[in-house]
Amino acid sequence: MTKDLAYYMSLPYTIRLQPHPDDGWYGEIEELPGCIAAGDTQLEVLELLEGAKEMWLEIRLERSEPIPLPVPIKDF
Repeated sequence: MTKDLAYYMSLPYTIRLQPHPDDGWYGEIEELPGCIAAGDTQLEVLELLEGAKEMWLEIRLERSEPIPLPVPIKDF
């Protein structure tokens, strides 16, 4: 199976959202270094993160650079 953009976009990466100290929200995808977004609401940040993730992955694929897989969720 070829691991293309659609494959990586479908993976359950870890998203961390937190309030920004000044105003709004900040989010990042933990397994993808530098894949971040900021916005006024949590929903806005999640939407922006999808676009940031797509660009992050496209660049890695174009450069044939390794792409980390999501960290598995441990049993609770």
